[in-house]
Amino acid sequence: MDNFQSADAIRTRFSQAMSRMYQQEVPQYGTLMQLVMTVNERCLEADVGLKNRLAAADELSRLNVERHGAIRVGTAEELAMLRQMFAVMGMYPVGYYDLSQAGVPVHSTAFRPVSDTALRRNPFRVFTSLLRLELIEDEMLRKKATAILAARDIFTPRCRQLILQHQQRGGLHAEDAATFVDEALETFRWHSHSSVDSATYQALNQQHRLIADVVCFPGCHINHLTPRTLDIDRVQAMMPSRGIAPKTLIEGPPRRQVPILLRQTSFKALEEPIRFKDGHQGSHTARFGEIEQRGIALTAKGRALYDRLLAEAGSGQDNQQHQHHLARVFRDFPDDEVTLRQQQLAWFHYRLSEKGQSAPPQAGEELEALIAEGRIVADPVIYEDFLPVSAAGIFQSNLGDRAQARSSGHASRASFEQALGVKVLDEMQLYAERQQLSLQRCGVM
Repeated sequence: MDNFQSADAIRTRFSQAMSRMYQQEVPQYGTLMQLVMTVNERCLEADVGLKNRLAAADELSRLNVERHGAIRVGTAEELAMLRQMFAVMGMYPVGYYDLSQAGVPVHSTAFRPVSDTALRRNPFRVFTSLLRLELIEDEMLRKKATAILAARDIFTPRCRQLILQHQQRGGLHAEDAATFVDEALETFRWHSHSSVDSATYQALNQQHRLIADVVCFPGCHINHLTPRTLDIDRVQAMMPSRGIAPKTLIEGPPRRQVPILLRQTSFKALEEPIRFKDGHQGSHTARFGEIEQRGIALTAKGRALYDRLLAEAGSGQDNQQHQHHLARVFRDFPDDEVTLRQQQLAWFHYRLSEKGQSAPPQAGEELEALIAEGRIVADPVIYEDFLPVSAAGIFQSNLGDRAQARSSGHASRASFEQALGVKVLDEMQLYAERQQLSLQRCGVM
């Protein structure tokens, strides 16, 4: 039998290597990691019930390893090869996100693990955006950007070779897996030299700063990594004391008793020196650090309510006022697990308690009665995905004061999937299957 490294092991090795590389490249990210770890430890010390619950649901061990990254690519070929690279790590495209409506000329998916077991081992995700060249208004500039992207290869020859080897043999042995991680890392490394001259950079930058970021460099540098915190408000408040300037608003829902979906904030992107192909010096702003707080995944019904309330709330200029306003608007969203479950607004994972294992459910017994008797425990399913409005807000806050807010383009899931080479997985279906499978394991159909 082939002694291949598991996809989970390769994913963990890769995410750790990427974190080390990013801490070296962006030292503020290392400071942010330390701050998040401190806040998480304090949260768990202050709330033993939360700590015990996370431990019982097997969520505690993943907390400190959990993070997501974000990258942007320029061509269908790059996106398709990334899909094959991430498959080696057990990460698959989930969800379609159209950011063009917020003035960001990309559409995206998230490569992530999908099974319960894989998510518990390491839920590393990479939010991956494809530049929409058709949204470049200047035809000559669009053709030039297309030619620049066609001339580059963001993957090393050895990385391509190992991806093919994995596909042909069904896996990688330990030594090859280690080499694969090293080679794959090169795709995401920062390059301080631009692959274009200064005039081309400026022209693309004028169209949209994100277009320049994608087109003008030899690789698809990681633009942020994101640790998960249990208290994003505390991290936001403490960032300035660590020499980190946070973005103005925390994106997503307000602070709640039962956190829902995803809350995100970040520190402002760094202005970094670059050298252009013509020898001129300049600067580029793209890379930053982000923090997230993940809550329970919402059903389609819950998500519709969330989207309506978020649109009603709008956006503010001051975080404190914005959060107070959000909290008032979101009073219409139930804030206890029982109501969320009974109104089918959120997804849950069901497991037998010790009592339930001693007295397993019998045919005809109702789920609510089994929960009330303490024989079945309902744990919130963590939201593993992203919110397009929040993603656009994070991107825009790091594109400078000149960030375009206009709407442009239309969702084009079909063209994205054609570039990707497969259909993206439906996150709602994945959550529904996880909930249903947990019920079946409990003997409740």
